Amino acid sequence: MRPIREVLDAKSVAVIGASRDPEKPGAQLLRVLKKVGFQGLVAGVNPQGGEVFETPLYRNLEEVPFAVDLAVLHIPPRLIPPVLQDCVRKGVKGVVISAEGFAETGEEGAQYQEEVKKILRSSGMRGFGPNTLGLVNTATGLTTSYYAGPRMLRPGPIGFAAQSGIFVGALLRYLSSFEGFQLSKGLGLGNKVDVNESDALSYLAEDEQTRIIGMYLEDVRDGRRFLETARRAVAKKPVLLIKGGRTQEGARATASHTASMAVEDTVFEGALRQAGVIRLTGIDEFVRSLKGFLNMPLPKGGRLAFVTYSGAQAILSIDASVDLGLQVARLEESTRERIGRVIATASKTRNPVDIFPDWLAHGFETTTTEILNAFVEDPGVDGIICISFADSNPEIYQPMADIIRRESVKPVFFSLLGAQKDIDACRMFLEERRIPCFDFPEMAVRVFAQMWQYARIKARSEGRGLD
Repeated sequence: MRPIREVLDAKSVAVIGASRDPEKPGAQLLRVLKKVGFQGLVAGVNPQGGEVFETPLYRNLEEVPFAVDLAVLHIPPRLIPPVLQDCVRKGVKGVVISAEGFAETGEEGAQYQEEVKKILRSSGMRGFGPNTLGLVNTATGLTTSYYAGPRMLRPGPIGFAAQSGIFVGALLRYLSSFEGFQLSKGLGLGNKVDVNESDALSYLAEDEQTRIIGMYLEDVRDGRRFLETARRAVAKKPVLLIKGGRTQEGARATASHTASMAVEDTVFEGALRQAGVIRLTGIDEFVRSLKGFLNMPLPKGGRLAFVTYSGAQAILSIDASVDLGLQVARLEESTRERIGRVIATASKTRNPVDIFPDWLAHGFETTTTEILNAFVEDPGVDGIICISFADSNPEIYQPMADIIRRESVKPVFFSLLGAQKDIDACRMFLEERRIPCFDFPEMAVRVFAQMWQYARIKARSEGRGLD
């Protein structure tokens, strides 16, 4: 079979079933390709010919006056097998099948899907779908999603593959709303008639633009191949996976969604852990994890230090740390002496360091920067969590941000409490400076634990050991 890299690097696209009605998906895709600046050749195919969004519509694929690398099929399932034969004759490298109505709907749809599979296998042409919005390659401006916009096509480091029809489009739109969460490649797998999770993972592992891999799966067709591929991928970059269908009810829903067969979740969980894949529960956790992996260095150990103005929040965070197998860092005596310059109560110079009420005497900047510098320089501290308040003036965090970005040797996370408008302002201020900020410190603890888990896995793959 042809490498899927050749399809993602397509320099020409034909949208088959592109309507002259500008509101229909095929026409909208032609508009999007023009809007996002795809530099390749583009044509539409419609039996009636014509034009839409200043793009010519040819009556059939043979009339398209250039070689077609990628064909996007916006036509009913019954028409797809004969059109695929046209694609084979044209020398098309890959197809995206957007339509629903295949194996997920019953026997008739399953027959169509089986025909599609036979044509693809006999020809070597690659197929994505059915039931998917398809592909995104931000390096070239390629997209087959009619939901895409210029913001979604800004080049970045996140590669994502999703076994879902619209998930890849909706998720990528959501991710693009966060500063710094730009995509490298997006692959919609749908029913996986040809390209499956192992193909996608292997591709993203080798893609130089991709620094971190995210996946949403509902089943795994070839468990052994996937886990072998995952081990190789994890040796190069983090793999974060969201698995749908964990419960019996969810597993039943996957059958009608993408015709997926359920996998025993406890077995799958254990296999993922062995492969080094980080299992996540949902999109919110995926976003939180990205904040850590994309913006902070991997920790060299599992020892956390806390600076807090809320004793209760610190205690809950310590409980979470212990539950996740982390350690509360034991500060060196020289660190405690340094902290004692701004914290008068001796018991509060231990970890966690409580800054209230001492910061009122020395000022917020002097107190926090002294403690932060002490933590950074303590060899017994591997990660730092700052539990603070959201101020109406986010600039109060500039001195701490300067230290974090200047030193950048240990992961540092913030959690802020206060009025929502102040939280939003301070979070934006910190995250514009690539400093992760979370609603609650326990979330930061969990992300640190994931990063420490991956740091150990990566070290083992490189023949190193981390305690």
